[in-house]
Amino acid sequence: MILKTDKLVKRFGGLIAVNEVSIGVEEGSITLLIGPNGCGKTTFVNTVSGYYKPDGGKVYFMGEDVTGSPLHKMYEKGFVRTFQIPSPFLQLSVLENLLLAARNNPGESFTKHLLKSSWKNYEMEAVDRAVQIMKILGLESYWDKEPASLDAGALKLIEIGRTLMSGAKMVVLDEPIAGVNPKLAHNIFSHIVKLRDEMKLTFLIIEHRLDIALKYVDFVYAMHQGRIIASGTPDEIARNEQVRMVYIGG
Repeated sequence: MILKTDKLVKRFGGLIAVNEVSIGVEEGSITLLIGPNGCGKTTFVNTVSGYYKPDGGKVYFMGEDVTGSPLHKMYEKGFVRTFQIPSPFLQLSVLENLLLAARNNPGESFTKHLLKSSWKNYEMEAVDRAVQIMKILGLESYWDKEPASLDAGALKLIEIGRTLMSGAKMVVLDEPIAGVNPKLAHNIFSHIVKLRDEMKLTFLIIEHRLDIALKYVDFVYAMHQGRIIASGTPDEIARNEQVRMVYIGG
């Protein structure tokens, strides 16, 4: 398991938003987390990723106990998340947006930036990596375009591309197909599958549009009122009566 939680708890006053949640995400998998609005999905992700400190339980990432690690430490370890609304730098090109996400550029050092030899090779390698990622995501023809000129699907892919430039080992996507039409939604998930297969990435995805998402994922957890109520393959979850009652609507 690349990610494991053991009875994770997060409270807000008297409200238990995450109630002893235990899940495991296999390395190289696409795992889906579903549930009705307000069930605790985003709070769970915020707690795992270090945005919130847990009030109980444990978080393990790549075999290491990272419980309570702050957001930047989780990011450094390769646990990277996106948000529902993409926030690219609108006046920079697609390529420049990806390059900004590359970490540990020696040219950003106060002393090393004066020595071109210390950062030239790094920047050339970063450009090569960005081009590779744009090709996988189908963004190569937009490399010099500003994000403001692109559709919602492309903006979602730029957001994913920036996580890859950061050296992510696991990516958490919060509703990656929200607000895009079905054709673009299938396109986004097809690229996620391609990234899993070609770059050996692991994904944990929060998504409501099960008619699309279930076709692409390996495993599903269903959440309700802060607890995991079911887990299994997409087919098993689609047939689960409890999930239908609380989420799909019977």
